[in-house]
Amino acid sequence: MPAMSGGLPGFHNAPVSRAVVVAAVLFSVPFGFRSRFLDLGLSYQSIYENLRIWRVITSMFAFSSTPELIFGVALLYYFRVFERQIGSNKYAVFIAFTMTVSVLLQILALAYLQDPSFNPLTSGPYGLIFASFVPFFFDIPISTKFRIFGLRLCDKSFIYLAGLQLLFSSGRRSVIPGLSGILAGLLYRLNIFGIRRLKLQVPDCATSIFSRLSWPWPNISYQRLPISSTDENIPHRQARQMEDAHTATLDPMESSIATLVSMGFDRASAVQALALTNNDVNLASNILLEAQ
Repeated sequence: MPAMSGGLPGFHNAPVSRAVVVAAVLFSVPFGFRSRFLDLGLSYQSIYENLRIWRVITSMFAFSSTPELIFGVALLYYFRVFERQIGSNKYAVFIAFTMTVSVLLQILALAYLQDPSFNPLTSGPYGLIFASFVPFFFDIPISTKFRIFGLRLCDKSFIYLAGLQLLFSSGRRSVIPGLSGILAGLLYRLNIFGIRRLKLQVPDCATSIFSRLSWPWPNISYQRLPISSTDENIPHRQARQMEDAHTATLDPMESSIATLVSMGFDRASAVQALALTNNDVNLASNILLEAQ
């Protein structure tokens, strides 16, 4: 899979990623209109003195500024590729673990530093975003290398640059959430307490609600232009064969097989897993991953 493609366009087979992106936008935009960004992040006073639990929730979803919202949503959109690789149930565990651990590490950092210059920390799903850089570094291969002004770069460099921009977007106040996310991602990869074996069942009602709210990112289906058999350059029989092949590619089973093959599984295993799961791509990918 190419490192920069992110797989199929839109949120096809990535309902949990779509829910996180929509939640981040819904939390960020209303508070932005009210100019209350600086009140959303974690601070020593809000945690250890006034105990404002609501700020813990807003700190995990609402970005602190419009540039951070843009870069953050772009990275969340790209990292949906991991949900397609491990399945929605395991990806939900990844989100819950990394965001929870990241918040706990931020609270510990505030308690240790007790520095007013860090109050409040910048808000947003930094834990999830920077935890995703861990599998991005280890599991996403480099597909192309090139030079710009004498610098040797690869296709993954642009994702790293976007991450650096987000990491230092608010100075020291954004560094702590970013580093907390990276550490949470490393703990998940080390399989602390067997966390990678767990699966969190995602309710269908929750994903359907967010699918209705995902109007900026509709599910796009691409179709080729119909082939005219009257074209003088294409014989009638060849045109008919191409139309039959095109119809076959629109078959849902073939589409699901193509999705699994794009994840790196061989076609025979993909067909067998889809047959066992009644053409459920998420369940089929989980079966194939557990069989490896």
